[in-house]
Amino acid sequence: MMADIQNTYSGDNNMAQQDSYGDFDATELYCPKCKRAVPVRKKLLLVLSNGDKYDYSCVFCGTSLGDKMDLRKRPFTALIR
Repeated sequence: MMADIQNTYSGDNNMAQQDSYGDFDATELYCPKCKRAVPVRKKLLLVLSNGDKYDYSCVFCGTSLGDKMDLRKRPFTALIR
């Protein structure tokens, strides 16, 4: 029985487990100005060739609380006319 549990958590299943938790978005973060956890707004800052960069800010005072980079799964192609 113990061997079955260890095989379940071996390296063979690591890729499947990582894919299921691929992307998280923050709903609350600690704000040093408000001195508590607050809801956040997610704003798109930059659109880059390797992904999009977002900023998380406090909904009460507007302080930037962090950022996130969403990496593209496929190559970026631009159409230029």
